[in-house]
Amino acid sequence: MLAVRIIPCLDIENGRVVKGINFSKLRDAGDPVEAAKIYNEEGADEIVLLDIKASSEGRKTLYKLVERVAREINIPLTVGGGISSLEDAKRILNSGADKISVNTSAINRPEIIKELSSTFGSQCVVVSIDAKHNGKFYEAFIKGGTEGTGKDAIEWGIEAVELGAGEILLTSIDRDGTCEGFDLELTKTLSKKVKIPIIASGGGFLPEHFYEIIKEGGASAVLAATVFHYGHLRIPDLKIYLKKMGINVRI
Repeated sequence: MLAVRIIPCLDIENGRVVKGINFSKLRDAGDPVEAAKIYNEEGADEIVLLDIKASSEGRKTLYKLVERVAREINIPLTVGGGISSLEDAKRILNSGADKISVNTSAINRPEIIKELSSTFGSQCVVVSIDAKHNGKFYEAFIKGGTEGTGKDAIEWGIEAVELGAGEILLTSIDRDGTCEGFDLELTKTLSKKVKIPIIASGGGFLPEHFYEIIKEGGASAVLAATVFHYGHLRIPDLKIYLKKMGINVRI
């Protein structure tokens, strides 16, 4: 079994790391370059940088920021936000990213997943799915979680894999920033239906939350922000705990 990855997420607004609850009530969480540098030193396996307002504001990702972050780390960097073409993706990768993440553009034009995968390889393509339960099913949301699509998030995940996605970053909007634990049902349902890695996101706080989503939810990686940004849990301590619980992690 491959080692489970622990991934801090840097949500970016106006060049700063921000974090909120249920994708709203954002508050400042520091400088992204400094944060990336610290996480790199603490043993994070990857870093995800998401320009959370790029799609809703109709603009491109902050390329210069990507370059600055990439220079400070020696672990894989995934970048998302405002990527809607092969040229956008190429520029992000040339800025130092190892993978690109697409959400809004992929739902609006699913063919972009196939184009990206064919051009850069599926290992570079992460499809981000922001899901919220609408009382009937898990609905996929776009534009930083501000707009529902009517699409079933599970069915969309299956389609994304068929189109060439190499990974899925699956975020529960309902659990985001709540510190109540990951959405086990959401992650488990999708992980059973696809054969590519699922990065579980939204709600991780206690070490037990991370263990559960890996062991029971089938996640290949876990992504978190609040718990790391504000020092509630350190990556080295989390890895030691998971190792003791029999989870294969890099220490």
